[in-house]
Amino acid sequence: MRQPQSRKLLQLQALSLLLFIVALHSRLHGCSGQGEAADGSASTAAAPMEEKEKRALYAAIEGFVGKGWNGSALYPDPCGWSPIQGVSCDLFNGLWYPTVMSIGPVLDNSLQCSADAKFSPQLFDLKRLKTLSFYSCFPATNPTPIPATSWDKLAGSLETLEFRTNPGLTGPIPASLGRLSSLQSLVLVENNLTGAVPAELGSLVRLRRLVLSGNGLSGQIPASLGNGHFAEQLLIMDVSNNSLTGSLPSSLGGLKGLLKMDLSNNLLQGSLPPELAGLGSLTLLDLRNNSLTGGLPSFLQGMGSLQDLLLSNNPMGGSLGQLGWEKLRGIATLDLSSLGLVGAIPESMAALTRLRFLALDHNRLTGDVPARLAELPNIGALYLNGNNLTGTLQFSTAFYQRMGRRFASWDNPGLCYDNVAVDAAHAPPGVTVCKVAGGVGDGRKPEASSSLMATSSASNLINGFCFFFLWMVATSLL
Repeated sequence: MRQPQSRKLLQLQALSLLLFIVALHSRLHGCSGQGEAADGSASTAAAPMEEKEKRALYAAIEGFVGKGWNGSALYPDPCGWSPIQGVSCDLFNGLWYPTVMSIGPVLDNSLQCSADAKFSPQLFDLKRLKTLSFYSCFPATNPTPIPATSWDKLAGSLETLEFRTNPGLTGPIPASLGRLSSLQSLVLVENNLTGAVPAELGSLVRLRRLVLSGNGLSGQIPASLGNGHFAEQLLIMDVSNNSLTGSLPSSLGGLKGLLKMDLSNNLLQGSLPPELAGLGSLTLLDLRNNSLTGGLPSFLQGMGSLQDLLLSNNPMGGSLGQLGWEKLRGIATLDLSSLGLVGAIPESMAALTRLRFLALDHNRLTGDVPARLAELPNIGALYLNGNNLTGTLQFSTAFYQRMGRRFASWDNPGLCYDNVAVDAAHAPPGVTVCKVAGGVGDGRKPEASSSLMATSSASNLINGFCFFFLWMVATSLL
């Protein structure tokens, strides 16, 4: 009876050993970069890694995560069966090379910087590195500049360079970054970088994304950012939330393929150069919170691809009637608040059928509010407060009910609403009831009165009081 059980036990042990061998084989073949190599040749499980490249990888990571990190012991085969989280490899001519290095608390087991993280010179010995990113790596207690030299060693390979949310990353943007001839994405967001935007960045002929927002950069936007091959490739330009000054260079009009331009929250001055009319592919133009002047330029109506136009909080002046709004039918977001605009709201704005957000608040607009604005099929927010608009609001109860707090028209002393057409429960807040003659607003500045007072005379109130008194007496006698 025991012999079959022993045989069964041996079979189970053999099966377990077979599964272990299969798992080990899968692990050896399933490393980062498996499959076809970067040079087109088939990968091999036992592909070696240059010892110099391995030592450079360990030293570079150790500089960021601290000397207590023993890479050679923890990850003896970093491109094979013991991969490092945040590091990816590719095969080149039968050898493994690290191509991606991402440092920062992205995942639970990601490489995280130590309190005294620093750049190791060996970082620039990783000759095939394509992507280098740092997230929340340098705290304010560890002020660290971006290395000013050695970037040319990565010129032939590095395509993406990112530093995100590093309050300890200080000093200027090195001009030597302009030597990264293969770079396609440069993202330096929410760091503590200062100084000017290097003109040398205009030499990055393959760059498609330039994001320098949330730093302390100063000086003017270099004209080189709109010249040559750089201008032909760039899709996204975001230098918002800095301290940049001066006027916008006319060369920016050369960014023919640009989709997004965000220069908001700076100290930019002057009028918008007419050369910006060349931005025919632009979908977003964000210039909020600057000191731009010169009114709404007429070339805006020729930018048919625009979807989001954000210009608020600039002393631009001018009027809405300067533009033929029917030519901008693709606009979905239009923020023109606090521009010092005068004149009336043109009827042509009702042609913006894709409009979801319209802010005209805190200007000096006058005249009636076009009733057709309520007919915009996609409108979800409409702000008209803080102007000198007059007359009767011609919007329906259904409109006010649908918009709720996303409609604002208060602080317009001459504006009123018709309480016959709109019930008190859905009346626009901060707007008085019109003094009516035959149910039509008389257009004069309304008196501050509640809807109850506007629909009841003094005699009606007295009669109502007498009725109430008699009813109380009768009740007491029952």
